[in-house]
Amino acid sequence: MIETRLHALLRGVPVAMLAVDGQARIIGANEAAEALLGAVPGGRPFVTVLRHPEVNAALEAVLSGQERARLNVTLGAADRRMFCEVTVTALAAPGLTGAAVAIEDRSRDEETEQMRRDFVANVSHELRTPLTALMGFIETLRGPARNDPAARDRFLDIMEREAGRMNRLVADLLSLSRVEQDERRRPAQRLDLAALLRGVAATLAPAAAAAQVRLEMQGADGQVMVPGDADQLVQVFHNLIENAVKYGAAGGVATVTLERLPHEPVLRGAAWSACVADQGEGIDPQHLPRLTERFYRVDTHRSREQGGTGLGLAIVKHIVNRHRGRLRIESERGQGSRFTVILPEQVGRI
Repeated sequence: MIETRLHALLRGVPVAMLAVDGQARIIGANEAAEALLGAVPGGRPFVTVLRHPEVNAALEAVLSGQERARLNVTLGAADRRMFCEVTVTALAAPGLTGAAVAIEDRSRDEETEQMRRDFVANVSHELRTPLTALMGFIETLRGPARNDPAARDRFLDIMEREAGRMNRLVADLLSLSRVEQDERRRPAQRLDLAALLRGVAATLAPAAAAAQVRLEMQGADGQVMVPGDADQLVQVFHNLIENAVKYGAAGGVATVTLERLPHEPVLRGAAWSACVADQGEGIDPQHLPRLTERFYRVDTHRSREQGGTGLGLAIVKHIVNRHRGRLRIESERGQGSRFTVILPEQVGRI
């Protein structure tokens, strides 16, 4: 009777839980525990099921009279390591003595906290460099360069550039925050994607001319209506085309190609593909999976010299996700890069 109630109780617990008797032998385990630890037959010593010295020491302490023990441990699973909170609680009922061991996977919480720490560290690092430069130049202008007009003008130009870099970083951080807040809300309006691309290309034409890169448009002559947020998609293609201009080879071509896909398997329907290709140095394949991470740069020095904040592609990824689209990045060293945004033609596509 007691064992029946115990098994019913274990089945109702959402986290992995095992019950042991006074000799630390397994008398019950729920499905979550077996999914985590594998098959757990009754009668086995607990130490053969979970070989972790701290957990076994906590279990021994509870079986010796301690009411409860709680500890955080790292457990090895088949393909990853998990950060778990383990709670060992004494069981005391007529005809039953022993303990219950609950194992709660806190890996996601730990990963989120690690992301927060990394984010704060990255932002601090990105701001520290221009702030240090500004403070140094201010000190110099107040001292040795006080009466040196040439040095003063040169330092003021650099200070303006560093202040602009901080301003772009703050603007991108705010933009990323807004995009993340809206990511679960689908755009309700429709827009002309071809006209939007033509407008972005026209805006960036002077920058392309200055960089000696020719901008070419293909397939964007007519009208292409898709569901979307115009301001956000302008931000996406402004970023991609600007990158193609910045990192494309001087004298080369940056091409924007718009084409219809009658059936896109992942989106399960018709879609429009907008591909931005350049003829630059290209990117090693090892970097491609991380390009949309916040602050990730292939060439940190060059990116900063070009005015990049390291957040542009992260913003692009979140906006594309909000539009239920796909972002595909292809590149090889010496072969240029291709950034393709695929957007569903109709509302309701996944």
